[in-house]
Amino acid sequence: MSEPIITVAGLRGVIGEALNPDVAMRYAAAFSATCPEGDFVITRDSRPTGKLLADAIHAALNAVGRSTLDGEVAATPTTGILIREHNAAGGIQISASHNPSEYNGMKLLSAEGRCITNEHGLRVLELYKTSKPQWGTHENVGTQWYFSDRIKNHIEAILNTINVTAIAKQRFKVLLDANHGAGAVLGVPLLLRLNCKITILGEDQDGEFAHPPEPTAENLTSVCKKVANGDYDIAFCQDPDADRLAVIDGNGRYIGEEYTVALCMNHIYHQIRAATGMSRKLGPMVINCATSRMCEDIAKKYDVPIFRSAVGEANVVDMMLEKEAAFGGEGNGGPIDPAVGYIRDSFVGMAQILDVMAMTGKTIAELADALPKYAMVKRKMELDGRRQTAELLDKVAHSFKHLPCDRMDGLRIDHGDAWVLLRGSNTEPIIRIFAEAPTAERANNLCDEIERFV
Repeated sequence: MSEPIITVAGLRGVIGEALNPDVAMRYAAAFSATCPEGDFVITRDSRPTGKLLADAIHAALNAVGRSTLDGEVAATPTTGILIREHNAAGGIQISASHNPSEYNGMKLLSAEGRCITNEHGLRVLELYKTSKPQWGTHENVGTQWYFSDRIKNHIEAILNTINVTAIAKQRFKVLLDANHGAGAVLGVPLLLRLNCKITILGEDQDGEFAHPPEPTAENLTSVCKKVANGDYDIAFCQDPDADRLAVIDGNGRYIGEEYTVALCMNHIYHQIRAATGMSRKLGPMVINCATSRMCEDIAKKYDVPIFRSAVGEANVVDMMLEKEAAFGGEGNGGPIDPAVGYIRDSFVGMAQILDVMAMTGKTIAELADALPKYAMVKRKMELDGRRQTAELLDKVAHSFKHLPCDRMDGLRIDHGDAWVLLRGSNTEPIIRIFAEAPTAERANNLCDEIERFV
């Protein structure tokens, strides 16, 4: 790729090809020009190229008159907390999330500590493409500062949503797979506060991933084996910037990313219904159009409305705010709890799952098995570009015009007891196919049927 992949939320690219210090500086300057007065929070995941980009971004923002607060290696949800804590004008998390190690990127966060809106992202993109940075004179440059404590308020916000005493009494045996990403920075002290016995994989934040960074079943086979051969109650697996969480049960079975939001949702809404000292209301739930229908069944169980947005954290958050949702998230392992922040947060998932284990006395396997049963298959294919993606979606939509089709985000086809979604990725030059059905065979058949069009 000669150009970075730019979405409304940020950009990603291969270092030295599509992404370099010049791109980072111009993009940061464009973002600054769209934000209110104030300082910026800059953080990064553990990729070795993160420091290089951080230096360029600090320099660019200082050069346009902004002071910057350096959070060094930190999780994306921590960045959101820091922005709000310091009344910053916005923030930039340097991360390519689950992309391979040769990638890096920039995720833009607003003064509210959330992913910027689509409208805001389009303004940044327009300025980046059409304008040159307005560098300040020597007396107008900003200053770079460092945080003395970047995790305290994030931990406290999470602890305020759970029964810390009940969890601490259980002394859970937890394996945390941070995979040399940013997750251990907050994951370790959080689990210690909860009195867990911790085994950590990839605690060093050096970006030397022990396995591919996306926490999928195929990428976590070695972790599953370690859990199966050990003595653990649960394993938590994070992506490099720790906004996504996958779960493995005590027998080494990959429960997965889709269960993270469903488990949290079922527990939180049960707690609200039981009125066990919780201050939040039994409000709506928001998920994206690629998230498991488990959540729809849970919403029906608690008689609360559930809404689906387009894929993308900004879209989910926009709808959560519009609908005054009590909880939300994406099926890629990203729970969003307004009580902590309007941002995907793996630590919210860890805390809520340990809370339900402590409150019910059930294992994570029992809790997962009690949820509605569906099989979801996720595939991806490389395509030549957005034009080919659009043509493919039109072709598939025409062939399935006898079924309900939704074009809110890509193409979602409703088969009654199953669904299939095709959409171009916002972060990789691929098209993704999601299918969910009562059985894995049915879900795979739906994907096979779609792939025959390519």
